[in-house]
Amino acid sequence: MSALEEVLSEIDSANAQDPNQEEGRPAALLYGERMSGELARLFPEASEVLQIAARGQHVERWLLPRDSYPMDRPGYFAWRKEQGRRHGARLAGMMSKAGYDAATQERVGVLLRKEGIKRDAEVQALEDVICFTFLKWYFSPFAEGRDAEGLQRIVEKTALKMSSEGRARVLQEFDLPEPLAGAFRD
Repeated sequence: MSALEEVLSEIDSANAQDPNQEEGRPAALLYGERMSGELARLFPEASEVLQIAARGQHVERWLLPRDSYPMDRPGYFAWRKEQGRRHGARLAGMMSKAGYDAATQERVGVLLRKEGIKRDAEVQALEDVICFTFLKWYFSPFAEGRDAEGLQRIVEKTALKMSSEGRARVLQEFDLPEPLAGAFRD
């Protein structure tokens, strides 16, 4: 087994412990598989670091529930920042065990913390994969019961995080109603 296969297997084993179920499977495991699938489709030449970051982006996310932070905007950002730090540290431990060097372990953390978004091609690729995964698998259930104005703001924020190539591809692949589609036009 290669070092990459070892790490991906360990991520899957950890995420298989998620008590939250989706489609009868652990939610974090399914999310990681979806992320890897979208990465392979969108960026078939992705580096090992990017493959690990995509699969492990939500590794053991349930261990730090969202409601452990204040349920306001600053609380959300603090929770999300801590999740990125925790995920990076957890993946670094898995990578170390598989023989990856410290610089490569740190690089995965950079991607997960989204340091250099819009400036670093791999960070941006990961963000595009996250957005595609959200739109493809999670947008419809997320949109249910939300008012049009709030949903529009969320879609606009999603589009702003994406590369121009990613936004163009969204318009090709998804049949979004106006004005939601407008958020993805340059």
